[in-house]
Amino acid sequence: MTDTTAQSPEPTSDAELVRLFNQINRGTLGEKMGIRIVEASAERIVATMPVEGNNQPYGLLHGGASVVLAETLGSIGAALHAGEGRIAVGLDINATHHRGARSGLVTGTATPLSLGRTLASYEVVISDDQGKRLCTSRITCLLRDAAPKAQ
Repeated sequence: MTDTTAQSPEPTSDAELVRLFNQINRGTLGEKMGIRIVEASAERIVATMPVEGNNQPYGLLHGGASVVLAETLGSIGAALHAGEGRIAVGLDINATHHRGARSGLVTGTATPLSLGRTLASYEVVISDDQGKRLCTSRITCLLRDAAPKAQ
């Protein structure tokens, strides 16, 4: 699962935080899948992802692509909640796929179910361009202190 380190410089605004996460996303699976963060806080994380390029042989959005989007959003939220000097490590993720999408952008919105000192759980709802729910996912991350950097 994702290991998201929350040791980035403190952003000065919501726009700066979104820019920072999109910059950190460079060279990752999320970038390859076209995931773009549009809103980020410990209470709400929103991103878009294109269906094109993330579909399965039948032309529908691949269920695994939805899970990658959900894990990306939940991990970012958990890292923000964990705070500086702590990391979020994914423990569990599940997804229920309600309907398919063949084109356009999907939007994932993560909101916390539980934010504690050692665990953070998020519900992630993925919707199509018309706002219809495609997938509901839940991710739980372990929050712990980051390992000291080797000198």
